[in-house]
Amino acid sequence: MPPPTPKQPPLVIGWNEYVDIPEWGVKRLRAKVDTGARSSALHVENLRELPRERVEFDVVLHRRKRERRVHVRTRISRRGRVRSSNGEYSNRIFVTVPVSIGPVVREIELSLVDRQKMIHRMLLGRTALSGPFLVDVAHRCLLTRERKPRAKARSKKRTGLS
Repeated sequence: MPPPTPKQPPLVIGWNEYVDIPEWGVKRLRAKVDTGARSSALHVENLRELPRERVEFDVVLHRRKRERRVHVRTRISRRGRVRSSNGEYSNRIFVTVPVSIGPVVREIELSLVDRQKMIHRMLLGRTALSGPFLVDVAHRCLLTRERKPRAKARSKKRTGLS
């Protein structure tokens, strides 16, 4: 029997984090960490099934800047029934892709859904978070720094004094 390996301390993450999906060219996608959800979900538009269990869709990267999007073609991993937060069931398509959550890269199964009315483009559920993560609900973006909003150009006020 091999000696036990030392247990790594959990990686503390906030209630929302930025994630990357390098295979699709998606960087800094804002995801809500939801320990109440079993599966993870990704907001997509223009979802279209293709032959041979494939699918294509657009990943909308920003809630207000809707033109920021990435077109993706990938294989369907499964189809399943999901109960949404309002208690209604819907049939969804799932895909599997490596996702970077801070320094951790893992294959995550994502259901493809319309989250247009939601603030976050992605939802990270318990299955994606199991193992190395500990969620601190009092903080956000503990793994990556949030970008500060750009300061608007200030107009100089004229005082009449020269």
